[in-house]
Amino acid sequence: MVYIICVFIGLLTAFVGSLIGLGGGVILIPCLLFLYHYTEGFAWATPQTIVGISLMVMVVTALASSISYFKKGRIDYKTGLLFLVGSIPGGIVGSWLNQYIGADNFSFYFGLLMVVLSLLFLVKRKPKSPDNLRKHVRTFWVDGHVYHYSVSFWAAFVLSLIVGILSGLFGIGGGSIMVPAMILLFGIPAHIATATSMFMIFFISIITVSSHIYLGHIAWDYVFYFIPGAWIGGVIGAKTNQLLKGNTLEWILRILLVMIGIRLIVEGLT
Repeated sequence: MVYIICVFIGLLTAFVGSLIGLGGGVILIPCLLFLYHYTEGFAWATPQTIVGISLMVMVVTALASSISYFKKGRIDYKTGLLFLVGSIPGGIVGSWLNQYIGADNFSFYFGLLMVVLSLLFLVKRKPKSPDNLRKHVRTFWVDGHVYHYSVSFWAAFVLSLIVGILSGLFGIGGGSIMVPAMILLFGIPAHIATATSMFMIFFISIITVSSHIYLGHIAWDYVFYFIPGAWIGGVIGAKTNQLLKGNTLEWILRILLVMIGIRLIVEGLT
């Protein structure tokens, strides 16, 4: 029964994560935290173990979805590599800090982070044209449409450093922060932001999960239960993303972050 539940969770988290570029941690972590508190079969799922499994699943999810996005030409590799500069060292620091967080505090802070992100995502912005972009202009073609946006090195470094720390700390892969940031701060279209986020999550997850392996946070007896579902869900999520409009993807992200955040805050306070 535990195996079936793990496969289903892996499929669901990978589908949602790949669909909106979150990596899946915002689904997998709450699910396992709930099962950890209320089901004896998941007594092994401590906060540290959950983060380790989440990052392992995200490696598979990000690889599967990135392959699909690559075939459609939706990944902005230059921007993705720019954000990776700070994410990698940040992920190592976050993984080290994770061992000092208890189960109750973990739920509360993770939920609070989700709500804050959802509120930031509601901020309205105006589309930018090449004329009002000062420098670092990127031009990207997707499905016959051309998009312009600007990403500076230092802004990307500071943001990615913070995202890397939170990724290693909470096991969220960075996508739940990076996708809204790319859309709100840099004007990157949702479809490009989602695909580029999954490309980044693949590398970030590899680095951060290596730290958790070293710290002994991986429950190897269970982690492989999630892999089959994660691969299938990653592919299906990426293909579904290509059928939806940018505004639809943004609303899915908003609603998802609010629902998960509120539930975890309540759980952390009880």
